[in-house]
Amino acid sequence: MYEGALAEGGYRQSVQSVSTPRSAEYQIFARVTGKLAAAKDTSAPFAKIAEAIHDNLRLWTAIALDVASEDNKLPAELRSKLFYLSEFTRAHSAKALAGDAPLDALIDINTCVMRGLRGNATQQEAGQ
Repeated sequence: MYEGALAEGGYRQSVQSVSTPRSAEYQIFARVTGKLAAAKDTSAPFAKIAEAIHDNLRLWTAIALDVASEDNKLPAELRSKLFYLSEFTRAHSAKALAGDAPLDALIDINTCVMRGLRGNATQQEAGQ
């Protein structure tokens, strides 16, 4: 019984260590979007809302820095769109922190990016 548990644990660890960059990006978006969704609750304390927005801003700041880099291999049009989304996210986050905008737009943007990441991962796994 003990050996079976060891084998299962070792296999699980190996599977986790071979995640692709896209799946890692997806996981980060999922975690941050989950925090936003939890903070969307009207009874959520302000600290929880602020933390979720802060985490989302850190994610989108990293994306903006990445797509602005000359070393980024994404097509220019996609880089431009992602940079625009980071700017929108920054502006909308300020409104949300002030209580002037709901978190829905931030959640929707992240969800759309997650769908794109999931679609690309599926295509890559299929060899396309």
